[in-house]
Amino acid sequence: MSPNNHADREILISRLLNAPRELVWNTFTNPEHIGQWWGPDGFTTTTEVMDVRPGGIWKHVMHGPDGTDYPNYSVFTEVTRPERIVFRHGDHADNVDQFTATWTFTEENGQTRVTIRMLFPTADARNMVVRQYGAIQGGHQTLARLGAHLADSNTPMEATGSKDFVISRVLKAPRSLVYAAFTEQEHMARWWGPAGCQLFGTSMELRPGGSYHFGMRMPGGFTMWGKFAYQHIVPAEKLIFLHSFADEAGNLARNPMDPDWPLELSSTFSFEDHAEGCLLTIRWALLDNATEKEIATFNAAHADMNQGWAGTIDKLDIYLSEMQAG
Repeated sequence: MSPNNHADREILISRLLNAPRELVWNTFTNPEHIGQWWGPDGFTTTTEVMDVRPGGIWKHVMHGPDGTDYPNYSVFTEVTRPERIVFRHGDHADNVDQFTATWTFTEENGQTRVTIRMLFPTADARNMVVRQYGAIQGGHQTLARLGAHLADSNTPMEATGSKDFVISRVLKAPRSLVYAAFTEQEHMARWWGPAGCQLFGTSMELRPGGSYHFGMRMPGGFTMWGKFAYQHIVPAEKLIFLHSFADEAGNLARNPMDPDWPLELSSTFSFEDHAEGCLLTIRWALLDNATEKEIATFNAAHADMNQGWAGTIDKLDIYLSEMQAG
């Protein structure tokens, strides 16, 4: 379809930025960068979740200069690094059809042209956003702020990924059931761990100050131990704990496969109601005492973590389906 066929439903914003495409891509996909430039003049942005992959979500709040908060919720449908990102957008999980956004990143003689297209369901919907929210002016201001951010000498040219690792998934099961799968020992034993992993020797004391200690038998017979040290629990909503490898007695231990892996990680598992079931969000964060080697190892492993967690959540998804099937 020619773009002219839906020009009356579209907002188009473009800017040529004096920065390499990979850096510009990272400023759009790294929450630490987004918070420093996203939004029109005078706005700030707080990102709760940003999982840039097909099916991942971006949940954030834009704070206006007058103190008004604007909740935003997007679901990514296409991610082609470092060329193109497409997502459906709205203000909450049950409403992501306000418009479809397409971000494209094109190299032009060492610079990068960013083009933002927002396609609305009707011309009236597009015009309302322009009149009520100043969407066109706000879009140009947003990209101008990005240009200033990129020009700032404090912006690292390598634009490394956020220290936090975040992954989310909508599971087709009630929130109470998903929470139970994480907090009842007999459930965890049925699905937790990478593909082919079997748990043994588990013990769970679900309370702040308590712990979950478990052995993992991997394909080929290799065994290792892990531990959750619970810090904060909001039933059916949130689990916060320190996640580590352990020995058989439950003492902290180094990763047997990588001694430079962080000794402990702060883990936050969040459970939210969603139109299709439960939105599960997992966040791993480094502790303040992480060494430079641990930080570098953790940051370099984001792609592997994404693959590993995706496989674990796949196992959970299958287990939840089996439970509900009876």
